[in-house]
Amino acid sequence: MITVFNKYQGTGNDFIVIDNRKGSFNTDDHQLIRNLCDRRFGIGADGLILICTCHDCDFEMRYFNSDGHEGSMCGNGGRCSAAFAIKEGIADKKMIFKAADGAHHAELNNNLISMSMNDITEYKLIKGNYFLNTGSPHYIIFSKNIEDIDVHKTGKEIRMSPDFSPGGTNVDFVEIFKNQIFVRTFERGVEEETLSCGTGVTAAAIASVLSGHFDINNINVRTKGGDLSVSFKIKDDLVTDIWLTGPATFVFEGMINI
Repeated sequence: MITVFNKYQGTGNDFIVIDNRKGSFNTDDHQLIRNLCDRRFGIGADGLILICTCHDCDFEMRYFNSDGHEGSMCGNGGRCSAAFAIKEGIADKKMIFKAADGAHHAELNNNLISMSMNDITEYKLIKGNYFLNTGSPHYIIFSKNIEDIDVHKTGKEIRMSPDFSPGGTNVDFVEIFKNQIFVRTFERGVEEETLSCGTGVTAAAIASVLSGHFDINNINVRTKGGDLSVSFKIKDDLVTDIWLTGPATFVFEGMINI
């Protein structure tokens, strides 16, 4: 079967995006998804996104990690899905779509995609570091000189720690600067460092305020793949009105025989 796909990237976090509104893609074929995401023998990507029919939203995004299994919420993937939906006429510049963690609003402004994230009602400290769920679980480690950290080695060790069993966690290393934070993420499911992680950037920005590093509600974030921003409101233990904003870029369109 010849399948048309699009390649998108959001600050270097890259995805294969397929219009699956007819439901023809076999989501149970984990090896197929791994093959498509393989950077040497397939198209190559951090993950696969299927755009599916949704009766009460503009569309549903189903996200699969490069290990072949369906993942939790993917922030950059959601923004790339929104950009794809606009390009293909599936949605207008303002839309609502469904993801693994529920409904999200997204909109296009000044060539940037902004996407709402779900409220955070609970977070905790584990061994002195913040752990919170922004649609995916993230363990935030503040450190200096994170360029020198072996993110793959250290992140992998923490990712399956008993503290985060049974599902494990994503691990984010965060460096504080005067006007921004710098974030590097080890992503579960991809099982390596990615150039950017939307849910990780969101978690890191919120943790930087919770920990007292900033007293503002709009945090600029640098990743190895580019710049993002996160805005939110904090009242008591509730984090609301969370928006992740950044570029979501069409790379190319192609066809592959599945």
